[in-house]
Amino acid sequence: MTNTSDPLDFLWFIPSSGDGRYLGTERLGRPADPAYFRQVAVAADRLGYSGVLIPTGAACEESFVLAGNLAAVTERLRFLVAIRPGTASPAYYARLASTLDRVSGGRLLLNIVVGGSSQELAGDGIFLPHDARYDHAAEFFQVFNKLMETGEASLDGKYIKAIDARLGLPPVQQPRPPLYFGGSSEAGIDFAADIAESYLTWGEPPAQVAEKIARVRAATAARGRKVRFGIRLHFIVRETDAEAWKAADELISHLSDETIAAAQAAQSGQSDSVGQARMQALHQGRRDRLEVSPNLWAGVGLVRSGAGTALVGSPATVAARLREYQALGIDTVVGSGFPHLEEAYRVAELLFPELGIAAPETRLRPTFGESYLFGGGGHVGNVRGVSAS
Repeated sequence: MTNTSDPLDFLWFIPSSGDGRYLGTERLGRPADPAYFRQVAVAADRLGYSGVLIPTGAACEESFVLAGNLAAVTERLRFLVAIRPGTASPAYYARLASTLDRVSGGRLLLNIVVGGSSQELAGDGIFLPHDARYDHAAEFFQVFNKLMETGEASLDGKYIKAIDARLGLPPVQQPRPPLYFGGSSEAGIDFAADIAESYLTWGEPPAQVAEKIARVRAATAARGRKVRFGIRLHFIVRETDAEAWKAADELISHLSDETIAAAQAAQSGQSDSVGQARMQALHQGRRDRLEVSPNLWAGVGLVRSGAGTALVGSPATVAARLREYQALGIDTVVGSGFPHLEEAYRVAELLFPELGIAAPETRLRPTFGESYLFGGGGHVGNVRGVSAS
């Protein structure tokens, strides 16, 4: 079990397919814009997030290229970059990963993505059935890991064939950047037990997360291994619970029933992901059953594939819910909120103090020592604090 007094490793999300203030509408939407992604990354870097998740997919900016761009404008931030076996050879991905780790100064993390939309997989030239994709990925990482760790690898496998593959320049991290993975199927859990250093789950109710963690722990123990655990969640944090629930309602206030039905049909018809099916089962596309566990709200999943739940509440309430997950063994959180720039500030300013997460130190002094109150940014500056007599 994880000590719930320990600070969580808290990452944020780069919305590399676009962002917005409301779900299911063009109203106040933000298109995919590399300059905006840099804003989000710089904010996360200065606010105390340990890293950012960069997704993969046909609708997203390419994850490795975007991470290289963001590494140049940040100092401490790590990059959890999606890698999809099958879209390129393990030798080519090893060169990408080693170079990114080198140019970022050892700030690369790798998020293995095996499943997803069957339509998108077909577009990428991947036609393997569900379980076979994991067999293919296992061979892929035999070659990838050996290259990253030793600079050379060979394999005459069922899916992967590499003859005297070479990697000329090693990564900064030794033996290589760590591997993160999330999958709910039996094949996915077996793969995680063999390959991953960190196992990620989407935000299901605590009892379901506990059951999944127990399955992964048993599988890794049978192999003489251990993994760490993380959770992927959205956050709607406000100063009071009432304000937070109002914000949750507003997030889907422009979402029509027709849009929900179309999104749910697409998710069901295009994906063989067990994790996606578990997400949809939480709400079944219905607006009247969105609080699926105390303060765990499934409204995001009405239209968003993948992670579809948010923790909603005041800082104290959300912190208490996170401590429940932490008691199960979760030590890493990958968070997000809509829109991602503003919500990165809200989560850091409201929730981080409750979790014991400190912002990075700065050498800039706000005053000469006196107490000042924010005065609205007028030309005479702030207001000198007055002590009560």
